[in-house]
Amino acid sequence: MKTYKYTAININKEEFSGTFIAKDEQDLAQQLAKQDLFLVSCSPYSGGTPSAFFTLGTGKVGVDELNNFCRQFSIMINTGIPMLDCLECLKDQKFSSYFHSLIVIIYEDVKAGKMLSEAIKKHKKVFPEFFTSMIYVGESSGKLDLVLKALADYYEKDSYLRRKRKSAMSYPLLLLGMTVGIVILMLLFVIPRFRDALEQLDIELNSYTKAVYAVSDFLLANWLYILAIIVAVALILIIIGFTKKGSFLYDKIALHIPFMGKVTINQLSARFARSFGILLKSGVDMSDAMDIVSVVLVNKDVRARFDKAADEVRHGMPLSAAIEKYNVFPRVMVQMLRIGERSASIDDILLRSCDFFETQVEQSLMSAINKIQPIMLAIMAVVVIMLFLAVYSPMISIMTGLV
Repeated sequence: MKTYKYTAININKEEFSGTFIAKDEQDLAQQLAKQDLFLVSCSPYSGGTPSAFFTLGTGKVGVDELNNFCRQFSIMINTGIPMLDCLECLKDQKFSSYFHSLIVIIYEDVKAGKMLSEAIKKHKKVFPEFFTSMIYVGESSGKLDLVLKALADYYEKDSYLRRKRKSAMSYPLLLLGMTVGIVILMLLFVIPRFRDALEQLDIELNSYTKAVYAVSDFLLANWLYILAIIVAVALILIIIGFTKKGSFLYDKIALHIPFMGKVTINQLSARFARSFGILLKSGVDMSDAMDIVSVVLVNKDVRARFDKAADEVRHGMPLSAAIEKYNVFPRVMVQMLRIGERSASIDDILLRSCDFFETQVEQSLMSAINKIQPIMLAIMAVVVIMLFLAVYSPMISIMTGLV
């Protein structure tokens, strides 16, 4: 038996499409005829994940699309619309062509009798593991609408914090790019022209100017080799990042980068608070919730310490004590968890504290940027002044001599 994707019409020329299991195309036509449908076209249907070519090879669904999908799905489920009708409506919404094709496949699988979580799990390389697990939790607990709403809130906040971080970092990166550009422009183009002019005047140069000219000569003579070395080093660092030990090392370093390390820790704390609170509120056992929530802790160093804390919890240690023992999150998180344990309401405490931790992310981010910007401006000013002094100090000497 094979699965076919078909298009058929009825006696009133209304078009229908879907999937059907049949021996061959002739058998499919006969089965549809029993339902007063006439087969127009059909093709074998695998239900596999569509090509990721148009997603630049990532094969991932964007956070914003997941947020819109969950929000609309939650509203429709909450109003009592059957799941299949919800999916049929969603596949007609304005999503990207890639995500649209995924929804169509999920719709056909659910129509064929599969659970929604089972249909989504087929595309585990596309959807985040946390998303897939939460859909399963929602179906199992009968709270799919609440879980979808919670997921929409989670992805909306996470997307907002990501955009905030990128926006805040754009200006310091712009300053860094301008500084590097000015240095390259001065050393490769401006300084050589001034040097040629000064050599014709037979002026004795000071040691500082000679050193800058030597650097300029070195760059002009070896720029191709330098560029090759930079590219090679960048490739090596990227390759190391793809290894297990290398990516772990990079994530560990990210937690200790001046100014930005605190931002990373606060962002992970905010993710944990919202996602763990959602899981516990949905009725998931704490041990299972810790296994599921581990995937949202994208920093491998933090995840490794969290997994050790999870093992301690399974052996009877309170969650707050385990988190404190392995220094997974800031002390304020430990205090929140301790309060939740005493009142037997960890889920409520975490969900109420989400806004606090997300505010902490914004505050630490702005604090970091307010410190980085003056430093970058100072570095830029010093570099520019040093280069201009190397260029103009001989001219100043000439003018002084004339006076």
